[in-house]
Order: sequence, then C-alpha cells, then structure tokens
Amino acid sequence: MKIIKIKNIAELNAYKEKAKNKFAVKENGGMKIIVGMATCGIAAGAAPVLEILNEEIKSKKLENVSVAQAGCIGLCQYEPIVEVFESGKEKITYVKIDAKKAKEIVNSHIIGGRIVSNYTIGEAIKNL
Repeated sequence: MKIIKIKNIAELNAYKEKAKNKFAVKENGGMKIIVGMATCGIAAGAAPVLEILNEEIKSKKLENVSVAQAGCIGLCQYEPIVEVFESGKEKITYVKIDAKKAKEIVNSHIIGGRIVSNYTIGEAIKNL
C-alpha cells in the first residue's frame, strides 16, 4: 500500500479529483467495469476474473472501456462480483463470475450491448 503525504488542502483536493476521475464513467459513451477485490472476492476467485477482463478489453482494443478494482461491495455470498457502469444507464451487477463468464460478459454486454441476465444479482436472488 502506497502512503501519500498530503501537505495542504490544495493537495488533498487535487488528489480527490484525480481519484474521482479514475472511477468516473466517461460521458461520451464510455463504460467502467469494477471488480470486487476485498478479501472475500479474492478468496472466491476475483483475481483471475480481473485479469481476464483486463486482457479481453486490451486485446479487443476497447478504448472507451476501463477496468478497475474496488474493495468490499457488501455481498460476500455472491463473490466474485463484477459491476458494469455505463453512462446514462443503470449499473449492472454480475455475481459468481469466473473467467469463462467474464469473457462472455465482455463479448455479449460490453461489445454487443446485451446484458447476460442469468449472471446478474437479480437472477441470483430469484433463484434463492
């Protein structure tokens, strides 16, 4: 973990803006993919999911799509969790994702615009 020494309010505000921009969805049709990488996510297999998503986005040259990791999303029993944010649309939360499902999400949802409904949190709750 990198320790940042902030000396004044201006540096704090600059750091805050940089962090905010890092996680913001681009307004020009961009997409942001977040992978839960807290302890429970990592234990459930989130690291390979994050790796596959990064590889797929890079290999398909999807320049308006970014992948980032987050801490706890709060749904440990559904890990690994992948959230897709798209400008002007509701967030889609995918649960119990593995490498194969991650590739399908990229091809169907990210590229094709078709949500993979059977991997979403809504579908998981229906099947309880």
